[in-house]
Amino acid sequence: MAFGSSVASVSTPSNSSIAPNDHNVASAGNDGISSLTWSPKSNHLVSTNWDGGVRCWECYDNNAQIQALPKAQVNHEGQSPVLCSAFSADGAKVFTGGADKAVRMWTLGQEPPNGIPQQIGAHNSPVKSVGYLPTTNMVVSGGWDNMLKFWDARQSTPAMEIQLPERCYDLDVQQSLLVVACAGRHIISYDVQGQPREHSRKESPLKFQTRCIAAFPDMTGFSVGSIEGRVGVHYLQKVRGKDPFAFKCHRQDTNVFSVNAIAFHKFGTFATVGSDGVVNFWDKDNKQRLKGFPQTNRPISCANFNAEGNMFAYASSYAWGKGSAHYTPGTPNEIYIHHTPDEEIRPKGSNRTR
Repeated sequence: MAFGSSVASVSTPSNSSIAPNDHNVASAGNDGISSLTWSPKSNHLVSTNWDGGVRCWECYDNNAQIQALPKAQVNHEGQSPVLCSAFSADGAKVFTGGADKAVRMWTLGQEPPNGIPQQIGAHNSPVKSVGYLPTTNMVVSGGWDNMLKFWDARQSTPAMEIQLPERCYDLDVQQSLLVVACAGRHIISYDVQGQPREHSRKESPLKFQTRCIAAFPDMTGFSVGSIEGRVGVHYLQKVRGKDPFAFKCHRQDTNVFSVNAIAFHKFGTFATVGSDGVVNFWDKDNKQRLKGFPQTNRPISCANFNAEGNMFAYASSYAWGKGSAHYTPGTPNEIYIHHTPDEEIRPKGSNRTR
């Protein structure tokens, strides 16, 4: 199906997973799920929640039968909501940020004092997004204080600070590329091979508020999602035969829904998840939708592929995009893992395998 094709609406679906055999992860938490992150070196999955928890599971895929075993949990101070997470390049440490205005580090396999991860940085407002820079082994954090900060976990002060034009809504790192999406539709890219330096600054190609951003695995550009059910694909460098474009998605009849997350697969294809409870797999190079899954009965707040690409984790959870007025107490918060065969996510006409 071509980009921008509409999906027929479904009346009150009863399913909370996109496929009947998807694994329902145990102990997913008691409030909205804000991020899902896989280790780059193993099948450890970490979630962050509005209940203050940071949880870790060890996952297995045995002939398309998935298991996720709870391993450990830590909590931000005062059960403050945790909004974001990132792994170190070796998979040994997890970095998180949240409403306590702190950037924290959890060494997997170790129990921190009082179950609260070590604080390695701070902002003057909540920390909305964190990333790990493998080229310098630093952590980057973006906050609602309009600041981008870079941290060496061995120091208590930031290695570098950059004033952003507005609040940070999301950021992503791919090797030496850092992309930051801010309020006011500002998008800034940085070369972080060494000391971070600004590469480009532009206005989002989408007309409405940015919700998420993800850098291409080959670092040639990024995809950005908005609250208006639209995704923009932009190139930071000229790629032969490739031009920027945008397309509609996550729409049901006349209703439009937020694109809550964009997750790239190692093949260069990607998934979008939305507040309509829908997951789509896309091929940006051929401008095709590879697969559209059945609509679920709750918003999908976040998602990610594991490093190998055979497992896709997604959260069926209230995303808090409409605030407390639209939250129904007792709404379930669930994490599912979908076994992802090559044929679902591989670019059409490609013979690439894992």
